[in-house]
Amino acid sequence: MNTRELGRTGLEVSEIGYGAWGIAGDWWVGATDAESLRALHRAVDLGVTFVDTALGYGRGHSESLVGRVVRERREAVHVATKVPPKNRLWPARAGVPVSECFPPEWILRSCESSLRNLGMERVDLLQLHTWQDEYLDQDGWSDALLGLKASGKVRFLGISVNDHDPASALRAVASGVFDTVQVIYNIFDQSPEAELFPACVRHGVGVIARVPLDEGGLTGTITPSTGFAEGDFRVRYFRDGRKREVFARGQALATLLGDEAQSLPELALRFCLAHDAVSTVIPGMRRVATVEANCAVADGRRLSPALRQALKAHAWNRNFYE
Repeated sequence: MNTRELGRTGLEVSEIGYGAWGIAGDWWVGATDAESLRALHRAVDLGVTFVDTALGYGRGHSESLVGRVVRERREAVHVATKVPPKNRLWPARAGVPVSECFPPEWILRSCESSLRNLGMERVDLLQLHTWQDEYLDQDGWSDALLGLKASGKVRFLGISVNDHDPASALRAVASGVFDTVQVIYNIFDQSPEAELFPACVRHGVGVIARVPLDEGGLTGTITPSTGFAEGDFRVRYFRDGRKREVFARGQALATLLGDEAQSLPELALRFCLAHDAVSTVIPGMRRVATVEANCAVADGRRLSPALRQALKAHAWNRNFYE
C-alpha cells in the first residue's frame, strides 16, 4: 500500500482510504455490521491507514463501527470524522448564516459525541460536513474549532466541500484555518483540477478525494435495468433516465480499458491517484471483496499521460444530487 503526505499535517496516509458512509446502515441499504467489520479489518490488513466517517452517518453508527475496529488493531489508523450541520441541510445553502449550521456549542457537542462513539480521546481530523465561502466572514465557528485543536481533542481541521463546487473552498484553503479539504473528484467531475488543487498545493492543504466512483456510476454495474432497494438513496440519485446516461458513458469509458486499468473501478481510482495534489482517495467499501480490489490499486503505478489526456474528454458537467 503506497502512502502520501496529508498536506502539511505530517501524517502519512494510505493512497486508498476507507469511506465509511456506506456502513452506517441508513442511506445505503444492504450493509450488515458483521460484513462491515470484516471489511474494515481487511482494509487495515492491506495497509489502509485512513478512515473517513461522520457523526451524521447513521446517527453515529458508522463512527461506532470504525472506533471498534481501530481500538482492536495494533496498527496506527488515522480517523477523520465530521460535524453535521445543525440545520441538517446537505449541501449548505447560500445565504443561511453559519450560526444556523455550525454554532460554537453545536461544534463542541458534536465533537464530544463523536469521541464517545469512536471510543477515543482524540480524533486525527475533524471536518465541517458542509461549507459556504461566506462562513469565513462570520464569527463563532472558527474559535470553537481552534479551541478543540488547542485542547488536544482534535489534531487537525478540515472541510467537506459542497457538491460539485470546488471554487467555494478557495478562500478557506488560503485562510490557514484548515489542514485538509474533502472534495468530489472523479472522471466525470474533474473541476477541482482547475483552481482548487493548485491552491491546495500552494498552501500545503491535504486533499481527500471523495465519490471517486460516482456513487456507483463509475463501477460499470449500473445498467438501465438496475434496481435499488426502497430507502436506498441511489433510487433518487439514479432516477428518471440517469441510469441509461451513466450506462452509455460507462460503455464509452470501457473502450479505454487495457494494460493500465482492467476494470472501470480501477480506472476511476487510478485517475484520482494520478493527480499529485490528491493525498488519499476514499471509496465507499462495505464488502471484503471490494476492499481487496480497491486496495490493489495503490501499487504505485500511474496512468500514462496519453490515457490521462484521453480521460479529459469524459468530464461530465451535471449534479445528480439535485
